[in-house]
Amino acid sequence: MEYCGKCEKAKGSRPAVWIHQVRCEGAPPNQMGIRYHRIFLILLLLHEANAALKDPVQKWQTLSGAPPLVIARGGYSGLFPDSSHLAYQFALENSLPETVLFCDLKLSSDNVGFCKTCLVLNNSTLIAEVFPKGDKTYKVNGEDRHGWFSVDFTSDQLMHNVTLIQNVLSRPSVFDGTMGMSLVDDVVGLQPPQLWINVQYAQFFLDHKLNIEEYISSKAKEFGINYVSSPEVGFLKSLGVKLRKSNVKLVLRFLDEQLIEPSTKQSYGAILKDLKSVKTFASGILVPKTYIWPVNKDHYLQPATNLVKDAHDLGLEVYAYKFANDIFSSYNYSYDPSAEYLQFIDNSDFSVDGVLTDFPSTASGAIACLAHTKGNPLPPPGNDTRPLIITHNGASGIFPGGTDLAYRQAVEDGADIIDCSVQMSKDAVPFCLDSPDITKGTTAATMFLTKVATVNEIQKGSGIFSFDLSWSEIQTLKPDLVGPFSQQGLKRNPAAKNSGKLMTLADFLAFSKSSNVSGILVDIRNAPYLATRGIGIVDAVSSALINASYDKETRQQVLIASDDSAVLGAFNKFPGFKRVLQIGNVISDASNQSVEEVAKFADAVSISRGSVVQAHGSFLVQFTNVIDKMHTANLSVYVGLLKDEFMNLGFDFLANPMVEIVTYSSLMVDGIVTEFPATAAEYFRSPCSDFSKNLTYTIMPAKPGSLLSLTDPSVLPPAEGPAPVLEPADVVDPPLPAVTVGGHGAAPSPSNDSSTKSGATAVGASSGFCLLVAGLAALLAVSTR
Repeated sequence: MEYCGKCEKAKGSRPAVWIHQVRCEGAPPNQMGIRYHRIFLILLLLHEANAALKDPVQKWQTLSGAPPLVIARGGYSGLFPDSSHLAYQFALENSLPETVLFCDLKLSSDNVGFCKTCLVLNNSTLIAEVFPKGDKTYKVNGEDRHGWFSVDFTSDQLMHNVTLIQNVLSRPSVFDGTMGMSLVDDVVGLQPPQLWINVQYAQFFLDHKLNIEEYISSKAKEFGINYVSSPEVGFLKSLGVKLRKSNVKLVLRFLDEQLIEPSTKQSYGAILKDLKSVKTFASGILVPKTYIWPVNKDHYLQPATNLVKDAHDLGLEVYAYKFANDIFSSYNYSYDPSAEYLQFIDNSDFSVDGVLTDFPSTASGAIACLAHTKGNPLPPPGNDTRPLIITHNGASGIFPGGTDLAYRQAVEDGADIIDCSVQMSKDAVPFCLDSPDITKGTTAATMFLTKVATVNEIQKGSGIFSFDLSWSEIQTLKPDLVGPFSQQGLKRNPAAKNSGKLMTLADFLAFSKSSNVSGILVDIRNAPYLATRGIGIVDAVSSALINASYDKETRQQVLIASDDSAVLGAFNKFPGFKRVLQIGNVISDASNQSVEEVAKFADAVSISRGSVVQAHGSFLVQFTNVIDKMHTANLSVYVGLLKDEFMNLGFDFLANPMVEIVTYSSLMVDGIVTEFPATAAEYFRSPCSDFSKNLTYTIMPAKPGSLLSLTDPSVLPPAEGPAPVLEPADVVDPPLPAVTVGGHGAAPSPSNDSSTKSGATAVGASSGFCLLVAGLAALLAVSTR
């Protein structure tokens, strides 16, 4: 996969879809780096130290029956500049033992081979700054191509002067300019289990009197080459003659179907229809993943083609490419990259023989941990098994939050605890929705503009509030699914944008009772303000729970959550309920006194991700001791809010939401709060979720500080000051005011007094920790709300 295209960017703004934007040809890099000569020792994931005694036996539908190959494109190019020494080393240390290193071969003017994606070098190196007058325009497959080409520079010029940069703007730029280019010899020196050489432009180099065919045939045995791929039929046929006595596998790489293959003058689509002819000179094919699972114009999967079966029937291996955790491909995967790999390797009909990926550890986890586990039961949650999977408004990453569809999906996906964030209508009907401002989550903004108001006790800025509309009015609204990164191009399931219906608390409780979940969580907010409006939310929730017999329930656990200690205290009359204090703002520590106070009125705390792990410029720095402090007081700890979108993740999580789940699980949290319960359940069904098992490969937790130690501190953004320490005044709230008689329907208060809220729950507290995504200032939401 060559990320070499020109970028398009709206003037004066971030691109509408920038999540996998490549550098513009001729554009300057984000920043100049300095080349540092140092030895990087990466000890992030030492899978080798966990060598298995015996792995589960699995049957694969690959051509050979062996597990699919993980092929690391340019090493771990999802993190480091592609084809850098560090990228290749990181790929080997963090992937399956059989991982194949993929080298896109280029030649210098003195016929020295090196690895680099893209024919022109200015998209992914600093060559334009080192040799500003070295650009040329050449014919490439009949079209003019402008840039800096390796054929115009000696190996000495390239290896001693040119440094690499990341050419995908959503990836770390902090390594730009810090490492040089990799000779093929350098990659071979890492002793990879297998080596794959890709030759994208054999004819171009031949036009410049550089014969890649001769280069490969002379080096095949020395380098231990296992695979050679190319999109040029003539090149593969000719090379096959020279390598006929070797064990090198030749693979035809297919480009987009409408493009013309240069030697046969046929389109790749036409060649695809004649795989028998391909079998005469190749042992396999490397195809874009949409050749196998097409995607329609709306980005939803279509039925699989017969390509893999047809190729396997002819004895051809099939490898798929264009896999990367930070490339959006289909809404069917719900931003879980593991789900996409499983679609290709663990469906009921076929498995590809390998995947070419920028994130080989994620592919490795899918193969070693997640494949063939769909039928596995979820182990029960517990201290020695796994944390609870707690939803946030149901499966709100798939359907609008708080709707019947979101809750049904959550139950189907394996959630343990489904939640209802209770809001109140003007006529005191409790219902489930994330916010009292119903412009967030419904179509209210298009229907009740006259109801816009400002209620400073609830939020900064105006909104349309549930307590200003009757339940019958609210029922006229449609739910609205808006993801947190929609403005950056990451929408959530547009086909279901306005699907489902809002549920009253009574309906939610009836649904929960009839489901197989192990418990419910009822979240109560804004009780003091609602009391001034004549609405008693505590009494309304208590009555609903009693009417649904949850006060006598023994099969399902009831969790009452609030950011107000007085609200939790009001539920002391229900000894079977578990009370959860929501600590919305980020804290770096908790004083002993504050923990002692929390333990007086709560059984658990729900804390933000930023209160668990501190970060600097998208890199994790260290874990806090907040979890241990709470556990010492016998308080359960729930961490959230987890989302699958890669923009929500620090770089140490490798753009894989499952690594974040593994990390919190390894810290012995008692529950994770997530909008995508299916991702968590997928992991906990796998054998890799049992840390006691001695497996060849497992999905490892992030290790804060490991990646940060590889960066140049001068290119990181300024470090923020430490988050505050939780103190008793932050967690103890005044008693709840009496519900105002006759206050029903009163006008919104203009007061800006937030004295009824503790420091742990102040409006706007979900500041999160600031993570820089690809050198751009993207604020990541790390709180439970």
